Amino acid sequence: MIAVIMAGGKGTRLKDIAVDIPKPMVPVCNKPVLEHQIINLKKSGITDIILIIGHLGERIKEYFKDGRKLDVNISYVIEETPLGTAGALYYIKDKIKEDFFLIFGDLMLDVDWKRMKCFHKEKGAAITLLSHPNSHPFDSDLIIADKNNKVINWDSKHNIRDYYYKNLVNSGIYIISPIALKYIIEPKKMDFEKHIVIPAINELGVYSYRSTEYVKDMGTLERYEAVSSDYSKGVIKRKNLKNPQKCIFLDRDGTLNELDGFINNNNKIKLIEGVADAIKLINASEYLCIIITNQPVIARGECSFEELQVIHNKIETILGKAGAYVDDIIFCPHHPHSGYKGEVKELKVNCNCRKPNIGMITDAVDRYNINLEESWFIGDTTVDIQTGINAGTKTILLLTGEKGQDGKYSVVPDTIKLNLLDAVKHIMEV
Repeated sequence: MIAVIMAGGKGTRLKDIAVDIPKPMVPVCNKPVLEHQIINLKKSGITDIILIIGHLGERIKEYFKDGRKLDVNISYVIEETPLGTAGALYYIKDKIKEDFFLIFGDLMLDVDWKRMKCFHKEKGAAITLLSHPNSHPFDSDLIIADKNNKVINWDSKHNIRDYYYKNLVNSGIYIISPIALKYIIEPKKMDFEKHIVIPAINELGVYSYRSTEYVKDMGTLERYEAVSSDYSKGVIKRKNLKNPQKCIFLDRDGTLNELDGFINNNNKIKLIEGVADAIKLINASEYLCIIITNQPVIARGECSFEELQVIHNKIETILGKAGAYVDDIIFCPHHPHSGYKGEVKELKVNCNCRKPNIGMITDAVDRYNINLEESWFIGDTTVDIQTGINAGTKTILLLTGEKGQDGKYSVVPDTIKLNLLDAVKHIMEV
């Protein structure tokens, strides 16, 4: 599979370190960002690369030449005048006959490209975009996808958001079928999302490949310093999903938000003090942060799947405004006991996902290659502790919510902490 890299950025916000070089040539630990990208692609066997260059593009050609020194094959498309994020793709329409990767050259990344390619092929997608939550969803374009990861809408950052939203952001990495290039009929200035992705949502089929891998732009000095630090610490490499990941699994009710009976509408959601700060600490670490929650209100007919999604959107919206995010929310909608008014009979089953069973955790393991021995489960009930024990994680009981007084299991956690913030601080210190 070919990779096309848009390498024409000017880097105006990095003028102190990118005076006479294009943005993709800004060095991170003595190598240009573009070189890091090419090395990462090569590790997945992607060696045919097209660089679309513009501003100071001769500096890129002088450095990489034909790619031989990196054991790859590089060719070039020269953008004589700026054509936005899509217009220059006109010049490769006749050169590419198969699906290809499209990457923006200002991204510091480390991705398992084979894994993304498998997802793309399984879905039969015209466009697959790598998506993830971030710490500033309020000023980002958001992706709206269904339960099968098909993108059904695009929520522009320019919209007035007087609603709760899911924190799922486009990263700037794509797999594209040549059919999606039909929207480019001449070499004119075009925006890739506006003029290609959004029309393709309804006409061709766009899918969201959710990943926890490291993909960050270094378009400001602050971001540049952050990715440089992450690279020097080895964080970027370890986030690649080829490598086993560490995770902090979190219960929801009584751990993140205050108990208020069975929560069946978003008005009952109020985060416990310090929760956002705790999750920000997780986000800044090498741990993933995944919510694992039983939601029997669905099976009992007290809350619909749509209403539950709004509840979770509210949690993600509140966290996002505080600069925090969770990597995923996995829930069990089942309940084994019958006799509730309005119950959903097909969900009244004994399942393998309802805690303390570990089906939700094994689901997370499959999605994100998680090493359970290096992971933690944090919750406020003995059910949570038993779940962690069953899964083989370390456990922390919180003195919030039910404070472990549910009395369902006779278990001993690895430690007991006052609240989530104390628990996360403990994990970061051990």
